[in-house]
Amino acid sequence: MTIKVGDKIPQAKFHHMTADGPGEISTDDIFAGKTVVLFAVPGAFTPTCHMNHLPGFVEHGDTIKAKGVDTIAVLATNDLFVMDAWAKATNAAGKIEFLSDTSGDFVKEIGLSMEAPILGHTRAQRFALIAKDGVVTHLGIEEGRELSKSGAAAILEALS
Repeated sequence: MTIKVGDKIPQAKFHHMTADGPGEISTDDIFAGKTVVLFAVPGAFTPTCHMNHLPGFVEHGDTIKAKGVDTIAVLATNDLFVMDAWAKATNAAGKIEFLSDTSGDFVKEIGLSMEAPILGHTRAQRFALIAKDGVVTHLGIEEGRELSKSGAAAILEALS
């Protein structure tokens, strides 16, 4: 079943790069007591994700945070080293939290995974959500390569 507005974000752990190297971060660490924008992409460095989806959040990150958002995070099933390289290549390190759901367990649990044989393994569907203290208050799920529901503009509108 797909997660929906009003649902609590399930318990999970993600991998991410810290100042001390590879680390884990839990959904409690990310969401508890905070307003969070989490957007997911099928893959780091893939054309739509790299050229269209992530850049909007980098460009409008300050505006999004000015509307009461504590954290903006991007999630993909790439490994944490790829996610770290993507953060650095896009100058988004420190602006956006890059999370690795390497096994795809989280996106499967929330019903937003997809199989992409050309990409090699389970991937996240393209989506974005807003959560307050771990409860989903907005959810936009895309069809194909669209960004009308999960891009920065849609999130800014949802925050208004």
